Amino acid sequence: MHKVNGEAAFVVLVVVVGLVIRQQLRTRPVRRIGSLIVPGVLGVAGIALGVLSVVKDHSLTALPVILLVVSLAVAAGFGAVRARTVRVWRDPQGVVLRKGTAATTGLWLASVGVHLGLGLWIDHVAGAGVLGTVSLYAYLAIGLGTQNLLVRSRAAAL
Repeated sequence: MHKVNGEAAFVVLVVVVGLVIRQQLRTRPVRRIGSLIVPGVLGVAGIALGVLSVVKDHSLTALPVILLVVSLAVAAGFGAVRARTVRVWRDPQGVVLRKGTAATTGLWLASVGVHLGLGLWIDHVAGAGVLGTVSLYAYLAIGLGTQNLLVRSRAAAL
């Protein structure tokens, strides 16, 4: 049963990551508030569905917690770098638009790969099984939130 749940969780994660990357490649307006809704939802999912579900059944030592914090700091760093790869411009009607580039996609894929590696390490040292894996939601929330905040600040400067 645990293996089936793990496979279902993996499929959901792949779909979520795919949707996030797909959304990055669309031309869309830079929104003042809307750009923080998806990171907020992912953050809540990361805490409620992921981290809390693991820590209620397993006590954690300092090392997995430190690795989790490092992972989230890496997410913010990737978000900051990705923000610089997003094209931001004003259309003829004055609407500020954004669109990710191939570099944005490459950085998303690299970011998720780095998190998966850190997640395996976290899971190994935590002995909790899936803490590193389920923290992907929180990782996406931090990375996407950082990216969106920086893109919004670039848009405001136009």
